[in-house]
Amino acid sequence: MIEASQFVEAARERGFDWYAGVPCSFLTPFINYVLQDESLHYVSAANEGDAVALIAGVALGGAGFGSVKRRGIAMMQNSGLGNAVSPLTSLTWPFRLPQLLIVTWRGQPGVHDEPQHALVGPITPQMLETMEIPWELFPTEADQIGPALDLATEYMDSTGRPYALVMQKGSVAPYELKKAGLSGVRTVSGDAVKVLRFEKGARVARHDALEKVIANTPKDSTVVLASTGFCGRELYAIDDRENQFYLVGSMGCVTPMALGLALSRPDLGVIALDGDGAALMRMGVFATLGAYGPPNFVHLLLDNGAHESTGGQATVSRGIDFTSIASACGYALALDGDDIGIIDRLFEARDVDGVRFARLSIDTGTPSDLPRPKITPEDVRARLQQHIGSR
Repeated sequence: MIEASQFVEAARERGFDWYAGVPCSFLTPFINYVLQDESLHYVSAANEGDAVALIAGVALGGAGFGSVKRRGIAMMQNSGLGNAVSPLTSLTWPFRLPQLLIVTWRGQPGVHDEPQHALVGPITPQMLETMEIPWELFPTEADQIGPALDLATEYMDSTGRPYALVMQKGSVAPYELKKAGLSGVRTVSGDAVKVLRFEKGARVARHDALEKVIANTPKDSTVVLASTGFCGRELYAIDDRENQFYLVGSMGCVTPMALGLALSRPDLGVIALDGDGAALMRMGVFATLGAYGPPNFVHLLLDNGAHESTGGQATVSRGIDFTSIASACGYALALDGDDIGIIDRLFEARDVDGVRFARLSIDTGTPSDLPRPKITPEDVRARLQQHIGSR
């Protein structure tokens, strides 16, 4: 058994200063220890996939201190691996965005546990191996910590992919929670959020909205992350700029990833271009964004009421008031309307203390000759990191 401080401080020496996850009783000492230290960062995620995407955003930002790279750790119970499969396989893997995973081993064969862990326990190693994530047991002796972290960081640096430490019961001694609440969380209530709704006008095409976004996002000071599907493809077709990042797969992960980048790189304006289908898939992240979202973060939801890239099947977004949801979750500003001018208002509102949101209702319809990006995910990531000076 080790002390939480022994692992966390050894990890800090190697650049690990960002943590995100969903609690498990095995992880309690870590979370409690990190919460006591204002120089470390812990984000309480709504689900494990959001935690992985957020730490991927930290890795994308990349800037560290001195010669030490900035690194992040996503923590989860092994049952949460199911929630994390999408970003682990279609975000961190193709883009090569490394992170350390600490996965608790509930239901480990031969160790009594709750019935809900009876299946996931025995298959946990197989799940990691199927996702091509190498793993080893979490260290339980102080002299094992350094070698385990060095092996993990060497693999992460050489491959750009995640590495996992699987934590058995009783690996870490208890650590008392001495501080109430979470660090970095805003306490703005929904009643204090500025909500503006505009008269309905003629809906615009996605192309027009994206052109307006480009006009408001100078290359030297902003990063634009586009959700999977036609949003990223159309942005690429209009103008493939060095400050743009096109998600593939990992549906719903653009906002937690953008949050990780915005929190770790306050020198950049970070814009998440979301779609209604993607937002509906991970609506829990609205609460995380409202709680932690910094003023350099902008969330623009282009809502056409359809899964357009898969044939135009309707979503349920026409019955969802995204703006009220953003307001209730603590966003600093929430706008709603059909008028394309809402985008200018969103970017001009720089005097609010927190994340800004707008839902713009747009028409369906996509150019018939819309190309797929010729640049690979790995090259998109490398180009952006070079552009923002994080390599």
